[in-house]
Amino acid sequence: MAGEDELVFVPLGGVGEIGMNLALYGFGQGKNRSWLAVDVGQSFGHDDLPGVDAVLPDVRFLVERKKNLLGIVITHAHEDHFGGLFDLWPRLGVPVYMTPFTAGLLEAKRSGEHNAPKIPVTVVNQGESFEAGPFKVEFVPVSHSVPEANALAITTPAGKIVHTGDWKLDPTPGTGRATDENRLAELGREGVLALICDSTNAVREGISPSESEVALVLERMIAEAKHRVAVTTFASNISRIRSVAAAAQRAGRDVVIIGRAIRRAVDVATELGLLEGLPPFLDQDAYGYLPRERVVALMTGSQGEPRAALSRIASGDHRAVALSAGDRVIFSSRPIPGNERAIGSIINALVDLGAEVVTDRDGLVHTSGHPRRDELRQMYDWIKPQVLVPVHGEPLHLQKQAMLGRSVGIPHVVETRNGRMTRLWPGKPERLADVTSGRLFRDGNIVSTPDASGVADRRRLSFLGVISVSVVLSDSGEVLEDPALAVLGIPKADASGKLLYEIAQKAVDDALDGMSKARKRDASVIEETVRRTVRGEIETVWGKRPTVIVHVTHVSD
Repeated sequence: MAGEDELVFVPLGGVGEIGMNLALYGFGQGKNRSWLAVDVGQSFGHDDLPGVDAVLPDVRFLVERKKNLLGIVITHAHEDHFGGLFDLWPRLGVPVYMTPFTAGLLEAKRSGEHNAPKIPVTVVNQGESFEAGPFKVEFVPVSHSVPEANALAITTPAGKIVHTGDWKLDPTPGTGRATDENRLAELGREGVLALICDSTNAVREGISPSESEVALVLERMIAEAKHRVAVTTFASNISRIRSVAAAAQRAGRDVVIIGRAIRRAVDVATELGLLEGLPPFLDQDAYGYLPRERVVALMTGSQGEPRAALSRIASGDHRAVALSAGDRVIFSSRPIPGNERAIGSIINALVDLGAEVVTDRDGLVHTSGHPRRDELRQMYDWIKPQVLVPVHGEPLHLQKQAMLGRSVGIPHVVETRNGRMTRLWPGKPERLADVTSGRLFRDGNIVSTPDASGVADRRRLSFLGVISVSVVLSDSGEVLEDPALAVLGIPKADASGKLLYEIAQKAVDDALDGMSKARKRDASVIEETVRRTVRGEIETVWGKRPTVIVHVTHVSD
C-alpha cells in the first residue's frame, strides 16, 4: 500500500490505564501525515512515585511532528483529559479547541498556577464544528460528570470516526445537556468507519444510575443530619454540586465552599449560568460562625489528596475548618484505582474524630459518569461502526469491551495499547508500528523523563536509607581529618544495642587503614572501597544494604 493515504490511530495515554488521556489521528502518507490530537490529560503521583505531583504522557513522537500537528481538541474539563495542557502545550504550540466551560475552568486554573502559560483557545459550542486540514470535528453533547462533555464526530476523507470521550446515558443529568441520542443515531445512518469508545465500566452489566437518583439520596441524608454535613466530590462535578446546594437549601442550610478547586469551578459555572436559582455559596470564613445544624461544607479531597482540604481537616491541620463528633461526612465519589489506601487513611482519621462517614457502600451517594454494558450496546446500535477500538481503561476494561463488541457482531475489533499505531483505513485494521511513548513526571516546576527524574533513587532511599561519608586526604595519601559521616533513614542500633553509626564509622576507618598510600592517592579507588566496606558491614547487622555515598577530597601537601 506504499504511496496511498492512510488513516491511523495512535494513543499516547489512557489506553491500558485510567487517566493521562491523549489520542492522535493521522491522515496522509508517512512523514507527511496531518495529525489531530484529542485531549492532553494527566494522572497524579502516588506512594510509588515519591515527590511526583503529576504523571504526563510522553509527547516526543508528537513534538517531532508538530509542523504537521493541526490542533488539539479537548473533549471535557477533567484533569485526565485537559490537565496536562499547561506542561505540554508549550512544546507543541498549536491551536486548542474546547467548549466554554472547559475554557473558563482552564483560565481559572491558570490564574492560580505560577508561570502557567497563556494558551490561545478557540471556543466551540456543543453542536458546532470546525475544520483543520483533512479533519472536520463536530462536538456532540454527551452526559458525563462535568458540564459540556462531548463525543467528537471526526469526518475525514477515509470516513467518519466517533471518538466518544467520557460518556453515559442519563436523561436527567442535573446540569448541562443529555447525550444527543438523535445525532448519534444520525451519524450511524450516515456511516461510521470507527468508534473509539470509553471502556471504564465495561465490566459492569446494566445502566449507570442517573444523577437525579443521587440527588434524591443526598437530599435525604442532608435533611436527616443532626449536625454539620461535609460533602466531598470532584470539583468539576457541577451537577453534584448543584444537587448538594439544592438539598441544603431545602433543609434550611448554607453551603460553605472549602478548597480552591471547588471555588474555581463554582465561579466558572456561576458565570455561565449553570447554578441559577441557588443561594450564594459562602466562603470558608463563614464556617466558624454558622451554627452546626446550618452547615453543608463542600470540599475537595475525595481521592485522598494529601494537600486537599479534607485530608488536612482529618489530620487536624486545617487553619479554618474542623469537624466534631456527630458531624456527617459524605464521600460523593468513587476511588480512582490506586487511591484506595490514601482514602482509607482519611476515612479512618475521620472516624477517630467521631464523624459519621458515608460512602457509596452505604447508599447511592455517587454514580459513575461512564457507560455500563447496556449503554455500550446502545451506542453500538446507534453508531453501527465497522471498527471498534476500546480506549480509556485498564487492560481488563479494554478486554471486556472488545469481547462485548465482538459478541454483537461489529466486523473489526482492535485491542491496542499506548504507543501502538493502528491503520484504520484503507483495508482491514492493522497494527503498523510502535512509536515513542511512555510517561513524564512533573516534580514541582520540573517536567522530566522517569530516568532523569531521580524518582527511582528516592524510592530506593525510602526503603534503605543513606549513609554519606566525607574523607579528606593529602596528595601523598595521609588521612588529614577523621572521616565525617551523616546517616539518614536507617535504624539507630542493632539487636544488641550497638549504634549503626558507630559500626559504619569503624567500617570507614578499617577500609582506609587497609589501603596502601599509593591506592589512597586514587579518589575512585577510595570511594569504591569505602562504599563496599560500609555497605557490607551494615548488611551484616541489619540485613539490608543502604545507599552509601562517599566524597573524597585531596589537599596538596
